[in-house]
Amino acid sequence: MKEVGMKEINNSEHAGHQQALIVVTALFVTCYLVSNLMAVKVIGLFNLFYFDAGTITFPFAYMLGDVLTEIWGYRTTRKIIFLTFFCNLFMVICTQIGVWLPSPDYLEGSAAAYDSVFNYVPRIVLASLTGFLLGELSNSWIMDKIKKKTKGRRLWVRTIGSSMIGYVFDTVPFVLIAFAGTLTARDLLLMIALQYLMKLGIEVLFGTPMAYAAISTLKKMNI
Repeated sequence: MKEVGMKEINNSEHAGHQQALIVVTALFVTCYLVSNLMAVKVIGLFNLFYFDAGTITFPFAYMLGDVLTEIWGYRTTRKIIFLTFFCNLFMVICTQIGVWLPSPDYLEGSAAAYDSVFNYVPRIVLASLTGFLLGELSNSWIMDKIKKKTKGRRLWVRTIGSSMIGYVFDTVPFVLIAFAGTLTARDLLLMIALQYLMKLGIEVLFGTPMAYAAISTLKKMNI
């Protein structure tokens, strides 16, 4: 009877572990898909600073990447990163099929708006995937190394320290691939600087506290 009881407990813990991983993975993938769609719009502040709208949501994907690395390790996170990569490709294929399919004449306005957005998405996604793989893999790898060096202490050092490096590898290629030829060299440099600082600022002010809360909750659930 005791053995049966222990098996039930182990099965319950395993189910909870799997459910948590599924939820965090789904949120991680969603954040990247949403960020890529939002990135089509460039926001200008006082005609001096420019950043894409996806900059607002992107740091939360990094936060979830930190949670994945902290709880499930670099190997599992790496698999999820490549899964997200293919989900982004799938989105591009599907939205491009929508662009190519004909639309009735009386819906020409909405069709043109759709085409305007999603014809630009492949370039955004190419830029995002390049930055995503370079940035997220380096972020996860560095976080894992810092965790080993600090013996699991000072979570904030890992989340912020890894993001400082990861955002460089993400932001620079993303901006250059996505917006080169559409903005001046000055505006590209300003966009790179502003995006980097905004992402890091959101990470420090919101991402890291949320990572602390998520990781603490998951650990209390014995995950």
